[in-house]
Amino acid sequence: QVQLVESGGGLVQVGDSLRLSCVASELDVNGDRASVAWFRQASGKEREIVAAIFRRTNYYYADNVKGRFTISRDNAKNTVYLQMNNLRPEDTAVYYCAADRTLILASIRNSRQYDYWGQGTQVTVSS
Repeated sequence: QVQLVESGGGLVQVGDSLRLSCVASELDVNGDRASVAWFRQASGKEREIVAAIFRRTNYYYADNVKGRFTISRDNAKNTVYLQMNNLRPEDTAVYYCAADRTLILASIRNSRQYDYWGQGTQVTVSS
């Protein structure tokens, strides 16, 4: 059974950095058909894509995090990371790791197309 376990969230100040981790089991994050992503959901808002890696080589970033956030992968640890720099109050949300084995590129931003989800980790940016 696929499991995704996130960690690394916390309370930080504006301009600080955090690195989120997502450890996967029973799913190879470097698999040739695997797609992995970070979504976030702020209170009272819909879940939105933050960043994704589509089938090893295609990287996607939401416009509001480009230049500040970086998604990466450690194949040996089967772990996906989200490095978040220059954090802003509007980045406050629960961050979720997601993965799928059959995703198509056109659906990369659609949370409903991901089969596997972590439990989420809270990120709070205080001003």
